[in-house]
Amino acid sequence: MTGEALIITNRTPRLRPVAAVLVAVAAGLGLAACSSTDDGADTTTPADVLYNQGIAAMASGKTSAAVKSFEEVDRQHPYSELAKKSILLQAYTNFEKGSYTDAIQAAKRFTTLYPTHPDAAYATFLIGESYYKQIPDISRDQEQTTKALEAYTEVVQKFPTSPYAKEAQKKLDFTRDQLAGKEMDIGRFYLAKKQYLAAINRFKTVISQYQTTRHVEEALARLVESYYALGVVTEAQAAAAVLGHNFPDSPWYKDSYTLLKTGGYEPAGSEGSWITKAFKGVKLI
Repeated sequence: MTGEALIITNRTPRLRPVAAVLVAVAAGLGLAACSSTDDGADTTTPADVLYNQGIAAMASGKTSAAVKSFEEVDRQHPYSELAKKSILLQAYTNFEKGSYTDAIQAAKRFTTLYPTHPDAAYATFLIGESYYKQIPDISRDQEQTTKALEAYTEVVQKFPTSPYAKEAQKKLDFTRDQLAGKEMDIGRFYLAKKQYLAAINRFKTVISQYQTTRHVEEALARLVESYYALGVVTEAQAAAAVLGHNFPDSPWYKDSYTLLKTGGYEPAGSEGSWITKAFKGVKLI
């Protein structure tokens, strides 16, 4: 039995059945779905029959039927070579029909059973893609974003030479930006409520964990605002100095500079500031 080749097209990987598979499918279509004994009890259906039925269903767009056939291969013929392929096809087909939880479950089962298989990279990437498709609006809980980040990170770190690593890195950048945006959203809420310490903690997370995202400019400016409101002028000056050094033309820097000038202060670096230390040796976008 010839297998499938995994390829990436645009942003989403897909499966491309080779000609030999299509021939096998055509031959398999004439086979009975199952056989029965004289007393009517069903017997095990051959793995290749179930597998071919699944491929045929995929080709005709019958994704639910395809998943059912692949599940039967795995159930009736566990640990066979076709069962191995069927688990991955379950994950892919569920992803294609938008059943992301089922896709994740199947892909995780594949990586658990076959962690060193050449397609483990694809299965891990598919886990990330399934979580990625469920990323909600920034105002909602970002658990799916965090899980997508974890899966993409695993692809990049564990399978750096795979064809999925580059795409995973792109998605990593987005997920980090999304998580930073969530921290900013909460931080602004606390700032508006004048809960400055709570706000600082959120902006500090952006600076410490998501420093290369597009949110870092505003995070620094909000730190200037928060620290200045608390009367911690040296940290406000340090945040403004780092902001001005890295983003001299930023409107956020202009606002921070103006705020400090109202009290007779100017941006000033401080070697003892956590903000100054956080940016040493870091190349910002």
